[in-house]
Amino acid sequence: MAVSINRSWATSTLIAASLASLMGVTGCAKKPEQQGTTKQETTTLNIGFQKYGILPIVKAKGELEKTLAAQGVQVKWVEFPAGPQLLEGLNVGSVVLGEAGEAPPIFAQAANPNLIYVANQPPAPSAEALIVQKDSPIQSVQDLKGKRIALNKGSNVHYLLLKLLEENNLTLNDIQPVYLPPSDARAAFEKGAVDAWVIWDPFLAAAEHQIHARVIANGEHLVSNHQFYLSDRQFAESHPQVLNTVVTTLNQTTDWVKAHPDDAAKLLEKPTALEFDILKTSISRMGFGVQPISEKVAKEQQYVADAFFAQKLIPKQLVIQDALLKNEVK
Repeated sequence: MAVSINRSWATSTLIAASLASLMGVTGCAKKPEQQGTTKQETTTLNIGFQKYGILPIVKAKGELEKTLAAQGVQVKWVEFPAGPQLLEGLNVGSVVLGEAGEAPPIFAQAANPNLIYVANQPPAPSAEALIVQKDSPIQSVQDLKGKRIALNKGSNVHYLLLKLLEENNLTLNDIQPVYLPPSDARAAFEKGAVDAWVIWDPFLAAAEHQIHARVIANGEHLVSNHQFYLSDRQFAESHPQVLNTVVTTLNQTTDWVKAHPDDAAKLLEKPTALEFDILKTSISRMGFGVQPISEKVAKEQQYVADAFFAQKLIPKQLVIQDALLKNEVK
């Protein structure tokens, strides 16, 4: 699939339009000339976020609210436990902007043709890994044959596990997958009810620090593990000025986190209830920067969609290009 996307963030009007996809508002303000007055009507931007990531740091710093207030926009933050629930919120209209990893958008696109990809952070392949207990006899992926492996079904790490097995000439039929959410998987892992666990940060860093879990393999050279910013197509085609502000703030925040990891970790301690050292390790493995969706990223996401369809995790073949704004594609 050929996807040609304008990569100039600052100057391209096409990218300015794609940045508009970050904007979802209730009670959208009309332009002053439409209102017959210079007074701007207040609007509300509903942003979905999780406890960990760049968006909760943006929320904690409070700079986005101040900047958008000058444009007559009020920010409302809506918390979700994970990416799938956040994107379901986007589907039903409770939020119109959110952040999620590689896998949730695949399932969301299968259910909601109006979902669009707006931007992404650079790859963070070491932020997810296959781990075992420190004294486990398992030393390589080859040793997983016949073993019980915990993972969150349909998540980023599901794709990582598929790639790890493929690289070692194994399939899911060669192991015993145990599908558990992170909290249940951690309990099963500690009790020895499973032999290995495929998990992402900050749960990965927590297992490393708290119970000295050992990494067998991470996503390096196998997966990208992007974080995506997503929106609803209806809103993606309007409000570029406000959305430019949002994306600029996101990009500036990742730069700030990279330069001030200790301060960022402190901001996340309370919402995540995780220790400082755990958060600092997680932050060190983030991808820093917010970029427009490139041809390379679109193709990589297509590979994820194709893999999930082959495993019958989604009901139909997806075309990632369909979830990009038409004016992004030449």
